[in-house]
Amino acid sequence: MSVNHLSNVRNYWSEIMGNKLIQETMSNKTCIRDTKKEEQIEEAMDHLVVLFGTEILSLIPGRVSTEVDARLSFNKEASIAKAIKYNKMYEKAGIPKERILIKLASTRESIQAAKVLEQEHGIHCNLTLLFSLYQGIVCAESDVTLIPPFVGRILDLHVANTNNKSFEPLKDPGVQLVTKIYNYFKKFNYKTVVMGASFRNIGEIKALAGCDLLTISPKLLEELELFNEPLTEYLTVKNGKASDLEKIEINEAKFRWEMNEGKMANDKLSEGIRNFAADSRKLEKILAEMLTEIK
Repeated sequence: MSVNHLSNVRNYWSEIMGNKLIQETMSNKTCIRDTKKEEQIEEAMDHLVVLFGTEILSLIPGRVSTEVDARLSFNKEASIAKAIKYNKMYEKAGIPKERILIKLASTRESIQAAKVLEQEHGIHCNLTLLFSLYQGIVCAESDVTLIPPFVGRILDLHVANTNNKSFEPLKDPGVQLVTKIYNYFKKFNYKTVVMGASFRNIGEIKALAGCDLLTISPKLLEELELFNEPLTEYLTVKNGKASDLEKIEINEAKFRWEMNEGKMANDKLSEGIRNFAADSRKLEKILAEMLTEIK
């Protein structure tokens, strides 16, 4: 898939498909049945996110992430129930669970939910808003399928709160965190996939060459297309095995303490959950207004 095609797909979704799928959702009988309005809105939200995922999967190979409502980030059982519901809805649409990642925030409760989903239901999870090695380790020990440390957001925080306004790629704090997590996972044989995300420049991307996966915006892909020099593979299993990292034992008390001590992880996790929740409320408002019109 070319960079131009990726950009076209993005524009297609933002300008056309969003409205189309919302309209399709509101015509679904399960969303407008005779129940409380709050239940109708929740059903419409669930139907819509699965519709989006199904439509995207018709255009791409591989997997798509479907996010559990961020307002459930501290509710283990509700997160499990919602993920199982999404999985059943995808199965009904003919999508196998291997093509779905359930996206959860990297709170203690959501990681516990992911452990149950992975180990007992075979449902693959993507634990987002991850800003610390400790979050990564607990995810790996819980058999989480994938984690996407946010390189750019980590850089942004350091630029905003320190005297350093620029970093060489290999000294970029986001790059260093992803490298440390990757090396730790390889050294201690964890299977969780590390996917670097939220890049601010191609220097960060090149500094993470060899990472399991990278998610790269169309703009930065265009810049990479112009880069013709050989890449140095900085992240390798061999380098990870040879790293001097020591095994860290983490129980609930230590996890919560380290999150409390780690201002970046604590603040950015909370901020991300608030932002995701705000987006959910905006979508709920749109669906509520449409339900009122239907009635």
